[in-house]
Amino acid sequence: MTERLTLTSITPVTHDTYHLVFDRPEGFDFTPGQAVDLALDREGWREEKRPFTFTSLPEDDTLEFVIKSYPDHDGVTEQIAKLSPGDAVLIDEPWGAIADKGPGWFIAGGAGVTPFIAILKKRLRDEGTLKGSTLIFSNRTERDIILRETFTEMRGLDCVFTVTDDPESPLCMGMIGQEMLAQHVTPGEGKCYICGPDAMLEDISASLREIGVPEEDIITEEFD
Repeated sequence: MTERLTLTSITPVTHDTYHLVFDRPEGFDFTPGQAVDLALDREGWREEKRPFTFTSLPEDDTLEFVIKSYPDHDGVTEQIAKLSPGDAVLIDEPWGAIADKGPGWFIAGGAGVTPFIAILKKRLRDEGTLKGSTLIFSNRTERDIILRETFTEMRGLDCVFTVTDDPESPLCMGMIGQEMLAQHVTPGEGKCYICGPDAMLEDISASLREIGVPEEDIITEEFD
């Protein structure tokens, strides 16, 4: 079933990422970590669907997303930065999820961090702390880090930020790989959640296995 949402606000999060807030249709439900296929409700764009993950919680009154805009893509994400309150989008039914199976390491690259936003917010709201969990978050440069302050202010959450293309930054430690993971992950003492491009999922999963993380503790996107 397709739902039509009206944009109520759009604010920048980084130089190319935006926080979008929409009205919430009555009876619409989802699980933290789920995504929807979204299209702009305007001529020539209704069939151009792209997947985006909810960053709001199921009990919130609004539906919210954090979306990275790519001006050079000449597509839906390029149009995101041009939206204004009152504009409308179309979404299909929620799909997929990274299930929250307890404390551990949340490993993300770039906009791949978005499923973790709702998961961590939900657990923090329910339990009051994220003690025992660590976010390991890779970006190209420091200014690309999405919601850096939000994550660092989450009670109990340890944050490891790293950048790959910003040699002047003290965070410039290269890609997330086996050596970095070995410094921060203790096999057998928590789950390892991974979200990002497919190649990143494969590389990090392999690196985690190499340092002794059991297969059952490696969690990626699940599809219905």
